Amino acid sequence: MTATSEVNPVRPVGILGGTFDPIHFGHLRLAEELAQQLDLAEVRFIPSGRPWHRDAPGATPEQRLEMVRLAIAGNPRFHLDGREASSGAPGYTVETLAKLRQELGAAQPLCLLLGADAFLGLATWHHWRELFKLAHIAVAQRPGFPLQAAQMGDELRAEAESRMSSDPRDLQATPCGKVLACPIPPLDISATSIRSAVKAGKSPRYLLPDAVVDYIQTHHLYR
Repeated sequence: MTATSEVNPVRPVGILGGTFDPIHFGHLRLAEELAQQLDLAEVRFIPSGRPWHRDAPGATPEQRLEMVRLAIAGNPRFHLDGREASSGAPGYTVETLAKLRQELGAAQPLCLLLGADAFLGLATWHHWRELFKLAHIAVAQRPGFPLQAAQMGDELRAEAESRMSSDPRDLQATPCGKVLACPIPPLDISATSIRSAVKAGKSPRYLLPDAVVDYIQTHHLYR
């Protein structure tokens, strides 16, 4: 599925990137929770092609794209964007957001969806300060454990503290620049544990959609 051509000019477009090796219910529930809390027009899943920050994925870009396609089928708010996986080059979030900003226009709110751990490591990302000029950032956190400035390193705190908001409406009022913490129920699922289970001959069913489980088994992935 390609990116939609018509986007509501007020409701934010959510961006969820990742290796998705494989995609699982943790990814999907995070996207669904944030889409509801923030009233997102859509969530675009953008699988990375050749991640710069980790070892090569166990599945090919084409296989990971297909697993995401299978996983999000039937949810009209979820869309697959294959630009990074199809490029064959290392994908940098700032470059992807810059392209989306150019395509969707200066007024369209964009919202990068991150887990708390990823956000706290943001200062290690490529040209990370530019992210705030391109999108809002929504941080998924465990209920009862609010995201606080004290948890951030000095560089991230200096950049993000003044941007913190508790009102989702702020994401519609401006196209970029806010940081919003969103409590979501934690799902203790990881792609690493799924790959380990498959390699050990165990079933990963109920950790990810059945269609993805079937795809993994049919293509003998992660053995």
